[in-house]
Amino acid sequence: MSAALDTAVAALMKRAVETAILPRYQQLAADQVTAKAVDDMVTIADTDAERILAEGLAAILPEATIVGEEAAHADPAVLERLGDSLCWIIDPLDGTNNFAAGKPPFGVLVALAEHGVAVGGWIYDALTGRVCSAHKGKGAFLNGEALVSRTTGQEPPVAAISLVFADPVRRAALQQHIAPHYTLVDIPRCAAEQYPRIVTGINDVSIFERTLAWDHAAGVLFVNEAGGKAARPDGSAYRVDRHLEPGLVAAASPALFDTLAERLARL
Repeated sequence: MSAALDTAVAALMKRAVETAILPRYQQLAADQVTAKAVDDMVTIADTDAERILAEGLAAILPEATIVGEEAAHADPAVLERLGDSLCWIIDPLDGTNNFAAGKPPFGVLVALAEHGVAVGGWIYDALTGRVCSAHKGKGAFLNGEALVSRTTGQEPPVAAISLVFADPVRRAALQQHIAPHYTLVDIPRCAAEQYPRIVTGINDVSIFERTLAWDHAAGVLFVNEAGGKAARPDGSAYRVDRHLEPGLVAAASPALFDTLAERLARL
């Protein structure tokens, strides 16, 4: 079932990218971009890709409900489905700000959850066609090959820390008490890129403040199934039906997670 599901979901993601996203890359007109909130936008590529994905995923597993980022923005009541017995979660264009600016990275995220827990995750890089996938208890895969998380091996470890959604006090605390222990690198503003970086030896750890299901469900599962650790800072599991709670840490190894979590607990 897992292999067949991977093939079907990856093919659908590729179709959405090639049909709705790439033809608009660096071709967007001003009226095809709309601000949803401060530092958050939606494009015609987002909405068209979500439609394609929602229709296709409904055909793959008709018994699953669907929560798409743009559908939830239009009607917050959609979020109540995140705890359903079976639920598809869609980020039709992750990294929209990058895409709208005509630069990489950007991709597509899809997850499948059971009763609020992600059991399947797929991450598609729009420009390279890279596919990351994971199934709960069955491992993580990169382009179909089994993947085991590896660290950068650098000291201090490499950290990508998202401060965009941190309040000023927390931002200052992170900069003062956490940042000095790591080699800091820019965040890609794209979870579809950030999570693969954590397990492929590019980054060691990452801190996220906002933890929306469509941004993190697939990536958290991918990191954990690869042998890294992604969880709430207190070590509790990330649940998609509690995605409005702040704070998430992802690390290339459990040891790196524990060290960072201990530092965060002292803030």
